Amino acid sequence: MFELLAMFELLELTLWIHILSGTICLLTGLAAAFAAKRKGLHTITGEIYHAAYVGVFLSSVVMAIANWSESAYLFYIAIFSYGLALIGYLARKRGWRNWMGKHIGGMLGSYIGVVTGMLVVNHGDIPLVSDLPVLLVWFLPTIVGTPLIFMMGRKYGKRSGTNSNCTQQ
Repeated sequence: MFELLAMFELLELTLWIHILSGTICLLTGLAAAFAAKRKGLHTITGEIYHAAYVGVFLSSVVMAIANWSESAYLFYIAIFSYGLALIGYLARKRGWRNWMGKHIGGMLGSYIGVVTGMLVVNHGDIPLVSDLPVLLVWFLPTIVGTPLIFMMGRKYGKRSGTNSNCTQQ
């Protein structure tokens, strides 16, 4: 009985870590997206976003494994979404060739993952969204976000050389 209670408490703590990390991702991702693309607010919020995404990823994996029969698909979504965040993060940090496109695609793609998770879990409590079919709620962030990735890629893609304004921290 004690082991079952301890497991429940661990999963509840993991859920709270997941919610807090996800909220931080939603806020810092938005701040980084609208901040000037240079050292300062953009890079600071980007660092926080990535660190919080690690929390989202790890907590997702733990909860998916603990509830595998109902949540196995969340395990794969977590890997894919964090993979995008990691590619976006490392592309700039490591200065990969054409890093800007990889950075934009990875970071915005991972943000689509966080928004999708938030909408799917909370769609019944969000006005207007609660009226949408659940399948549309799953795909709406991708439908809206994918064109944004291409637009931002076009806008900033020419700056992927070493003299970019968006310098490393």
